[in-house]
Parts: sequence; structure tokens; C-alpha cells
Amino acid sequence: MEETFQRIYDTYHQDLFQFLFYMVKDKSQAEDLVQEVYIRVLHSYETFEGRSSEKTWLLSIARHVAIDWFRKQQTIRQRIMGTFDWEKQEVRDQQPLPEDILLQNENLNDIFKALDKCTLDQRSVIILRFIQGYSISETAQALQFSESKVKTTQHRGLKVLRKQMELLKEDQRNEEVRMERRTAKDVTKPTSNS
Repeated sequence: MEETFQRIYDTYHQDLFQFLFYMVKDKSQAEDLVQEVYIRVLHSYETFEGRSSEKTWLLSIARHVAIDWFRKQQTIRQRIMGTFDWEKQEVRDQQPLPEDILLQNENLNDIFKALDKCTLDQRSVIILRFIQGYSISETAQALQFSESKVKTTQHRGLKVLRKQMELLKEDQRNEEVRMERRTAKDVTKPTSNS
């Protein structure tokens, strides 16, 4: 098993890490989730029947690990919201968000913001299809979807992305107009003639 595990690690580690990183957008969390994938692989490798490629099987496990993590985060968030006294205590984070550090390219940052508006299925399909370059067939196998579900999910996800990108650009244009108006007001302030 040690040789098999090493081969899996050498061959698929980068794909697994990238998929999970794009899902959770946090490097250390993605590293933790990759470890969880490996634990599940060690426990279930004997049951792998080879009906799909090994890569597809691993990405399916990674997707389920991500879904479990999102569910756990939701549960934790609900518990915190129910027990934290929001009126008496303030929450402040002085550190920049990992997204702000990792996503300095403005266009990529906008895409990530738009991806947040997609469903988990849409995000999974878009990441596999357009970031990792999978075919529709490979994506369907990895996510255990039919090819038609991949196409439909991709279409809907791209509509959400397009709409969100348009809204972000509109917000940016509005902000630029506001800045230009402020600058124009400062420049054209009347001076008193004596």
C-alpha cells in the first residue's frame, strides 16, 4: 500500500490541492482537506473497483470532503450565531483576509467573488472545466454527474458568473464616476475675488 499511496501522491497531489484550494479559497484549509482525502483513500482503496479512472475517483472523494467541510462550517456558524452576544462584544480581525493576500490580481479577485454566488455544484463544475481544464466527460465522472447535468450546471454557473461580473464592473464604474465628481468639485471650487 505504501508504494500505491506514494504513486497516488506523486501523480495527483497537485490536482487535488488545486481543486480544494479553489473550492475553499484558503491555502492551509486546502492542505488540511487534502490530508483528509488521503485518509479516506487509505481506508477505502481496497474497495476501489476501477469503474472510473483513479483521478476521477480521487476528485470525487475530494468533492465530498469539501462538501463535508462546508456543512461543518455552516453548523459551527449557526452555533456561534446562537451563543455569541453580538451587542456586548465586538469581533475585529486586524489581519488581512487570505483572499486579499492570495488574490492580488484584480480580475482573478472578481472571478472569485463571482464564484461565491454560484452553488457548490456550479462552482465544482466551473473549477474542473475552466480552471483545471477537464472535459465534460471527465467532469461528469469526477462529480458523479451525468454529462447533461454537467452541461446544465455549467450553463447556469456561467450565467451567474456573467451576471456577477457585470454587477462588479458596474459598481467599479459607479465608483470611478463618484471619484471623478469629487475630484472635479475640488478643482472647481470658487475662489473669492477681492
